[in-house]
Amino acid sequence: MTSTAARGVASAPAARVHPLWWLLMLAALLRLPLAFWPNAYAPDEIFQWLEPAWRVLGHDSIISWEWRHGIRGWALPTLLAAPMALGDWLAPGGAGGFVGPRLATAIASLSIVASGWLFGARISRLHAVVAAFVTGIWFELVFFAPHTLGEPLATAAILPAAWLLTELAPTRRQLAAAGMLLALAFVCRFQYAPAVAVLVAATSWRHWRRLLPLGFGAAMVLALAGGIDALQGTAPFAWLIANIRSNLLDGRASEAYGGHPFGEYLGNLVVLWSVAILPLALAVWRGWRRAPWLLGVALVNLLFHSLISHKEHRFIFLSGALLVLLAALGSADWIAQLKRRPGWSNRALPLGLGLWLLVSAGLAATGPFASYWSRGIGAATLAGELRHDREMCGLALYEIPFFMLVGRERLAGAVPVYSFDARDPAVGVGAAAATLRAQPGFNRMLARQSMASELPPDFREGRCAMFYDAKVCIYARKGSCDPAPATTFLLNDVLTRIDL
Repeated sequence: MTSTAARGVASAPAARVHPLWWLLMLAALLRLPLAFWPNAYAPDEIFQWLEPAWRVLGHDSIISWEWRHGIRGWALPTLLAAPMALGDWLAPGGAGGFVGPRLATAIASLSIVASGWLFGARISRLHAVVAAFVTGIWFELVFFAPHTLGEPLATAAILPAAWLLTELAPTRRQLAAAGMLLALAFVCRFQYAPAVAVLVAATSWRHWRRLLPLGFGAAMVLALAGGIDALQGTAPFAWLIANIRSNLLDGRASEAYGGHPFGEYLGNLVVLWSVAILPLALAVWRGWRRAPWLLGVALVNLLFHSLISHKEHRFIFLSGALLVLLAALGSADWIAQLKRRPGWSNRALPLGLGLWLLVSAGLAATGPFASYWSRGIGAATLAGELRHDREMCGLALYEIPFFMLVGRERLAGAVPVYSFDARDPAVGVGAAAATLRAQPGFNRMLARQSMASELPPDFREGRCAMFYDAKVCIYARKGSCDPAPATTFLLNDVLTRIDL
């Protein structure tokens, strides 16, 4: 098939805005404001990517066990470092460095909307409008757009690559571009490799000459990613081997975060999509023939992740995005049929799009997904107060896991951060006693309200907020700090001792 949609955009009259641009604007209006909304779906978006990006810029940050064990690559944090530096320059003090990368990832997510249009345009203008609209407003795609996670970023690369590979006669440049996008997706989320392999095999097995430009494009990105690793002092892609050994072979992730049954992801889809699961399934069944290999990629990705013990719904973000796109194409068939009925030619499309919008908004505001919008807000609220507390000279965490925080710079800036954890052998007889001995080193603490009786008596309760399911408060004492008594309990040293 030819690139009819791309030509359509180029040949539109100058005075008339192409419908795709309106749909991209709608998608952007839903996504970009969320970059400023200080929620965090998962600790990984902060401690696996934003904190390392802050280190790329030469600053201190919280170092999790994944980075100490070398199971993460430096390519993605390095990419995020540029918008982080720009954001911090525009709004110093932690907030700009947080918002900058989120704006960049939200903008990148628009490629999913553009890909929806391009896949739909191969069928009709109606299919293009429906596919772009649905991928633009679907609640999961909107929610995850600004979150700095490998899954949505990889998906934003895979979908345009899939469109390029499924062209009837892609040019060498298009194939090289597809290879670059697929390699970028691999770097962002290497567990998507089986899905990528299926996509490449399905589109190239009859046209093996495509593999040369495709491989050339992929090699360019992989070489760049390996060079970034080398510049950071690690062997190129050593993190990949370490990750497979640690998580897939040794089961570190399952041991730390728990395992789940094989059918967990299907159960998640039933819960998240609720009563809409049946019409969505029927729409996928109707639409998969329009882009059959997309269904194959979605199912292979779902199956592969179902075989891995540790499961999180975001891991199958690619599958969800592809299923929604196929459902959009299937629903466009129904809308086209309805348009042909007397009296429905002008009403069918608004009705269909309105139903999609209603379902998406309803699912976003109900069930388990409703809580995702506020996850991490409490931590951000207390961090904002602490970060602008000019009298704070040292901050101590009392039995507060680091992954409940918002990142070092947003929390405390240049102020030293200490941690008192019962699992730390350095606390001796107990965290309470160690805190009492070390209290000259800090004048602010974060602790669960239920543990207030264990804190040194000079500290008084201030503002409180919910950290997940626990009420956490700021505790303050008057006076200055002498770091010497608390040096043993610097946060990164404690994380090293307890291997977190």
